Amino acid sequence: MDIRKIKKLIEMLQDSDLKEIEVSQGDESVRISRDNSSQTYAEPIIQKQVIHDASNIVSQKEIPKEEVKGNKVTSPIVGTFYRKPSPDKDPFIKVGDEVKEGDILCIIEAMKMMNEIKSDFSGKVVSIEVEDGQPVEYGQHIITIN
Repeated sequence: MDIRKIKKLIEMLQDSDLKEIEVSQGDESVRISRDNSSQTYAEPIIQKQVIHDASNIVSQKEIPKEEVKGNKVTSPIVGTFYRKPSPDKDPFIKVGDEVKEGDILCIIEAMKMMNEIKSDFSGKVVSIEVEDGQPVEYGQHIITIN
């Protein structure tokens, strides 16, 4: 990663209220964090949020282990999951629908860009693991096709 980009990230972090930023580009990644003692009031809030999110992650991981077998579609990026092309349209897929390889399954919005996620498998949609409008992580299981 270019040192000028890293310096720019440091400047952006200093000009914001953020405590940490992480950027990945290909195989390279950089994480920049700062300790600002004037923001000690935010620490307990963040800890509570992490504990809450961790309990959700545990429950999400337990469900797929007990659930359906099939081909797992995972999120290729971090973003927001959408089942519909727009709020007034029908969803791309529903549980029970037959899909072909290359069919659009959903959209993941990342940095104001709508990324269509296409199926790598043909078969029947067995489960949709994420709710509409929910944030998703890279590699997170989002749909099962059997």
